[in-house]
Amino acid sequence: MDNPGHRAIVRPMTQQVLITGGGLVGGTLAIALARAGLGVTLIDRDTPAVQADPAFDGRAYALALASQRLLRNIGVWQTVAGEAQPILGIKVSDGRAGEGPLTPFHLGFDAAEIEEGPMGYLVEDRFLRRALLAALEQAGVRHLTGAAVVAQDRAGPAISVTLDGGGTHAGALLVGCDGRGSGTARRAGIGRTGWTYDQAAVVCAVSHEADHEGIAHQFFMPEGPLAILPLPGRRSSIVWSTGIDRARALMALDDDAFLHALRPAFGSFLGDIALEGARFSYPLGLSLAEDFVAERVALAGDAAHGVHPLAGQGLNAGLRDVGALAHVLEEARARGEDVGSAVVLGRYRR
Repeated sequence: MDNPGHRAIVRPMTQQVLITGGGLVGGTLAIALARAGLGVTLIDRDTPAVQADPAFDGRAYALALASQRLLRNIGVWQTVAGEAQPILGIKVSDGRAGEGPLTPFHLGFDAAEIEEGPMGYLVEDRFLRRALLAALEQAGVRHLTGAAVVAQDRAGPAISVTLDGGGTHAGALLVGCDGRGSGTARRAGIGRTGWTYDQAAVVCAVSHEADHEGIAHQFFMPEGPLAILPLPGRRSSIVWSTGIDRARALMALDDDAFLHALRPAFGSFLGDIALEGARFSYPLGLSLAEDFVAERVALAGDAAHGVHPLAGQGLNAGLRDVGALAHVLEEARARGEDVGSAVVLGRYRR
């Protein structure tokens, strides 16, 4: 978080980057750029108390191997590795509710066959966010919390933002990591296209009697896919995609009634199940920015492309943006280029 008594390192304007949105993509990008020698100001709507909340709320992320390597390279993975569940296998099947995910016909993938270790990792939201908070401070990122951008303005070789509290900040580049409804994109004149899938995801975590053996299941039912993703211990994260009306009905049930509805879809292959933490529901749809860059503006994560969470595409796609943009800006800084110039941003667009 921002500390008025901290002596900031003064860098040329061409090396200053403003980032709106302090979620997982924005936080990761801020750390990567700061470690690459750029001056970074991260503007975060949430307060530290919200970000560091230790309560388990059922959210977890399936990180691809490339995402895990990115987090390792910026010093974040080392903090969460002990809380991560390796994905040692993936089974994909289809069928009908009541059959469970282990139908006779399925695709199976084994980590032992790729000779690189696990296929990926499951990490709970609470651990990843706390690790990012600590790494932001260590990297020297100026972290403005409880603040939102209400205006942005280009002026010569700079772009400035005005916060809801009245303060202004300027840099060579503004990166929008502020989600599907990105105000950064809208104020830059970048339009969006997309549609709803007429589905919602019901997300929760369950404990179960049997060991999941590190296997992630993706079970395709007529209403939508059910993901059963292994967490440390005998627990799994559930992402149940279904029709909007069905999702509303599931969310309205008490815990016992919800488990009664989940069991036929989940199946009995892991024994009896019990809820761990709260349930959440999110509408599913596609939202694509018509361009990923504008004058002194770049977009990353859901601000650039909000997609279906199937196979963990959302966060992993956002972290690929982080890797691409950090690489482009680090090279530009080393060459003495203006990191917010059209030439540099064109490389990120490509």
